[in-house]
Amino acid sequence: GHRNWVVITDMAYPLQAKDGITTLYATEPYAEVLSTVAQMIEATPHVYAHVYQDKELSFLSEDICPGIDDLKADMNKALANADVTPVDHEQLIARLDSVSNLFEVIIIKTPLTKPYTSTFFELDCKYWDSDKQALLNAKIADSHK
Repeated sequence: GHRNWVVITDMAYPLQAKDGITTLYATEPYAEVLSTVAQMIEATPHVYAHVYQDKELSFLSEDICPGIDDLKADMNKALANADVTPVDHEQLIARLDSVSNLFEVIIIKTPLTKPYTSTFFELDCKYWDSDKQALLNAKIADSHK
């Protein structure tokens, strides 16, 4: 549902120990899991995702992280229909910690061993947006006059 999160990570991603966070382990390659989750979310009638990736990823290059260019290309292909926002890794982890107090967070760890490759899907309501909510709030306020 909206306000829940799904995160696709590498194997070294920290195990966050909170009741609202569930960690699953996938044996499939990272890009395959990323693509599958992105397609599943896109196909739902009730939610869409705000997509975030580690800001640090954009600074990784082949000289310090061999194989990263191919992985980035696979990630871009899997998220071709998404508007991806880069955010500092530590800020995203802290946000999950906070969000998990009220909402569910699913983390899927993959066998990938490349740093700063996490993709975060923050689910939002597909059929109700902030403009519609503002109209509803105005109607409610008008009814109290």
